[in-house]
Amino acid sequence: MKFSEIVSMALQSLGANKLRSGLTMTGITIGVFSVISVMTAIGALQSSIESGISFLGSNIFQFAKYPVNGGAGGRNQNKYENRRNITYAQALRYYRLMEGHAGEVCLKTFDGNAQAVYNGIKTAPSLNIAGSNKSFLTANSYTLGKGRNITDEDVDLARSVAVIGRTIEKRLFPQESPLGKVIKVSGHAVTIIGVLEEKGTAFGQSQDDICVIPITTFFENFGSAKRSVNIATQSASQLTYNRTLDKAIGAMRIARGLQPNQENDFEIYSNDSLKSAFASVADVVRIGAFVISLIALIAAGIGIMNIMLVSVTERTKEIGIRKSIGARSRDILRQFLTEAVFISEAGGVLGIVLGVIGGNLLAAWLNAEVIFPFGWAVAGLVVCSGIGIGFGFYPAYRAASLDPIEALRFE
Repeated sequence: MKFSEIVSMALQSLGANKLRSGLTMTGITIGVFSVISVMTAIGALQSSIESGISFLGSNIFQFAKYPVNGGAGGRNQNKYENRRNITYAQALRYYRLMEGHAGEVCLKTFDGNAQAVYNGIKTAPSLNIAGSNKSFLTANSYTLGKGRNITDEDVDLARSVAVIGRTIEKRLFPQESPLGKVIKVSGHAVTIIGVLEEKGTAFGQSQDDICVIPITTFFENFGSAKRSVNIATQSASQLTYNRTLDKAIGAMRIARGLQPNQENDFEIYSNDSLKSAFASVADVVRIGAFVISLIALIAAGIGIMNIMLVSVTERTKEIGIRKSIGARSRDILRQFLTEAVFISEAGGVLGIVLGVIGGNLLAAWLNAEVIFPFGWAVAGLVVCSGIGIGFGFYPAYRAASLDPIEALRFE
């Protein structure tokens, strides 16, 4: 028999039992959907999050009291909670020790849930206030859009000036320039000297609802008690990165007053370490999703085998007739294998389509880039073919092995 005839007969057989074929196909669809939707969402989020993780500028590492995830819920949470804060005095000493050894040193601390007011117009009470110095823009990958940046003199004199994000400008100054205007941020008056270029979102949150003021002004307005300063340091180039990092760790230990036998009581991280941490988490999620989906696909494969065995029993007389008029065992084998593969592949294609849609809907909801996981889609089709052949082979072999005389007697 020609392969086209085998395919035609297989499709006719499946069409004669639409409900049974559809229910069998659903198991494959669910298994493929689960893995493709998760892989699509993770792939879309990974590119978005990795770009968002790059909140530190080029060739920059950072010292902080807490790790990047805050240490919340981890087994070392108490360790981080009991650490001494990095005080402004310690940060200043580090700054002086690194003079001539680093490109930029940014001292920064934050306060959230602030609100800005101008002429009775208010922003949402979710602004971030950053107390920092002139290196804040470089250290956090911001670009100045208009006006000027904070200067060393602003910090030394604790001037009440601010550089604001585009969200604040759009809300408070839709029809006029904000430069030189005085706004109140959490009840404290500051004069706007600059506006940042729009940066967009990261982790589903805006990076443009920020107000940067001199760090000394920040401590005067909001207090310095129970606050820890983060220190971002930029090396002069990628070639000097490791040397600068080694020097910086030594300077930080001196600033913190650590003895040679004491371990570091501060965290060190960079863009690369953050991306590696996320990649490790994403890999664990991928493995988990793959294992769960594999279990679902095996269950669906067992369903295919069961349905095909039922089909062989129901069509025993048909097989006997076909063999008696010249059909060879391999023709019967190929037909039943083709039916199993068609059921598996149809479920796989539907699962891929639904998975891509579901994964991208989740990614779009989280403001991530929409993607199509070509690699996983191809892998899904290959796996579905393997399931169809693997679980369909025994029923097909059983059908091909039937004795035509006994098959014709079957009632």
